[in-house]
Amino acid sequence: MRRSPVRPGRAPAAGARPARRTAGVLAAAALTLPLLGAAPPAAPPDAVPSGGTSLQEAFSAAAAAYEVPRSVLLGVSYLQSRWDTHGGAPSVTGGYGPMHLTDARTALAATHHDEGTEDPRGDDARPPLRPEARAPRAGSVPDRLATLPRAAELTGLSAGRLREDPAANVAGGAALLAEAQRELGGEPGGDPADWYGAVARFSGADDIASGAAYADEVYEVIRAGAHRVTDTGDPVVLAARPGLAPDRPALPGTGPRAVSAGSATAPECPATVSCEWIPAPYEEFGDGDYGNHDLADRPASQPVRYIVVHDTEGAWEGVLDMVQDPTYVSWHYSLRSTDGHIAQHVRTKDVAWHAGNWYVNAGSIGLEHEGFLAEPDAWYTEAMYRSSARLVRYLAGKYGIPLDRQHILGHDTVPGPTAAVVPGMHTDPGPYWDWAHYFELLGRPFEATAGKNGGLVTIRPDYATHGPVFTGCGAAAEPCAVHGSSAVRLYSDHDEKSALIRDIGLGSDPTTGVNDLSSRVSTGQQYAVAGRWGDWTAIWYLGRKAWFRNPEERPTAVPAAGRVVTPRKGLDSVPVYGRAYPEEAAYPEGVPVQDVSPLPYTLLKGQRYVTGGKVPGEYLYAVTFDRSSHRVVRGGEPYYRIQFGHRVAFVRAADVTVRTV
Repeated sequence: MRRSPVRPGRAPAAGARPARRTAGVLAAAALTLPLLGAAPPAAPPDAVPSGGTSLQEAFSAAAAAYEVPRSVLLGVSYLQSRWDTHGGAPSVTGGYGPMHLTDARTALAATHHDEGTEDPRGDDARPPLRPEARAPRAGSVPDRLATLPRAAELTGLSAGRLREDPAANVAGGAALLAEAQRELGGEPGGDPADWYGAVARFSGADDIASGAAYADEVYEVIRAGAHRVTDTGDPVVLAARPGLAPDRPALPGTGPRAVSAGSATAPECPATVSCEWIPAPYEEFGDGDYGNHDLADRPASQPVRYIVVHDTEGAWEGVLDMVQDPTYVSWHYSLRSTDGHIAQHVRTKDVAWHAGNWYVNAGSIGLEHEGFLAEPDAWYTEAMYRSSARLVRYLAGKYGIPLDRQHILGHDTVPGPTAAVVPGMHTDPGPYWDWAHYFELLGRPFEATAGKNGGLVTIRPDYATHGPVFTGCGAAAEPCAVHGSSAVRLYSDHDEKSALIRDIGLGSDPTTGVNDLSSRVSTGQQYAVAGRWGDWTAIWYLGRKAWFRNPEERPTAVPAAGRVVTPRKGLDSVPVYGRAYPEEAAYPEGVPVQDVSPLPYTLLKGQRYVTGGKVPGEYLYAVTFDRSSHRVVRGGEPYYRIQFGHRVAFVRAADVTVRTV
């Protein structure tokens, strides 16, 4: 029997058995922070400033007390948390405070959010994947998820204080760095360039390549410098050190097995990240059944047009177990939260089963990020954001994928391929993924591209201060914790007491539920302006006007210019599709014609929707383990991809006129 997909609502196992040694990685115990041994002396009396001091002062005090270069301490903390405290709440891997001190046994519990029932393959030519849900499993806690207890031993401070007091948390991180430096034979204090090995060890990585990649990223931060106001209102500054070149010693430990670039076990990753090959199996079960992906020859067979961002809804070890199960589904890459380490599972030339829409699957690469949609306080680390951005830039460059929100998709913006499956489509990575910061790291920040009254808008709330109310993170009706968000809510009129926008495809009344996408837009998405009223802006959305608050002093969108589609002259409405499949005449003998049924929406006369470009009608026929029967069917009638609601959609090019506004 098939297993359930790794999606919100299908939480992967956390691992009942001890975490396996993943393929291509040998333990490098000397890189992992020691958790045993005699407790050292308590923290120096000046390590933790008294109440009322700033976070900047806390970094200075801890650096002086433990003889850690302040730039190193600030750089490590920035890569972990961007110096935010998150109100003492743990990250997705149980990390606390500015230094992301991990205490997984305290923080992590099994999570299962039943928000979707989609078939991850989404191909009508095959029976749908409706696997039995696999309950989360509790497993052993890796050393990398238990640094806070060791920090408590080193400092003499309680675990509770290290979790809740930012100054104590910084002191705990400084103590761990100082211990790593001592054990590697380094001198305290001194030149930041001499702390490379200690920084690599602080990452908690279980292999040399991951520790080195983490340290390289920290030193990149130190060279560039950084400054920002944290979530507690504290301004923190790291002065740039552009000429700093770290001393890269031979790190202890065996590390991963070296592979050549052309090797069958070499992952497809940029050189600036830590990446390994952990293959998803391609196996036949009998009775015509096989898994867990399809072999292809992209881009020769068809272009790679999209990258789809997911979250795992489970912990790293369990996620790796899942993707190595041939009866399960697949995705191309997994990204670890603690240090940004990447595992590749499916070659980018091949088609993984991950997005719930076969047209999108056939032309996309899927990235799973360790995290949870409906846990607003379970934050993602800067290390994972940066590693993911490096990977996406590499893949976008390799395949010519534009860096915008109609090509870098959230799973929540992938359309249901047919009307029947629209209600079951998944909604990850959800409203708490920081799209603005992600695209800044991609080098494509969302900025105004038109004058004040431009005909389009790019959704762009201030993530840190924008906190719409959501429900359903715990019990269905209970409000979620107030948290920064990329989402902006839509109303039927310019009044927050008016009704929320209804998505007729979902067949239910709109709510503020964290998984309800009917009445919200997301950072980076673009829409045509349909009206303005004081502090309110209306956009064309799902076939009607939708209003959102957009005050000039605190905008939630910026003016934009671009191309839009509208029904061609003589048409009052045009159908909207969830996939761009070829016309019937394009199918050769032996390949069953696929239905091109419209979704339950229409694009009406006078309405305009932003287009991400023209795409061909295309269908990959791949229903057997033997590739000899596989075909790519190409039609002669192209489509335009549009931002229609929260999700993208498609309209026939023959039905619309394209304009620049």
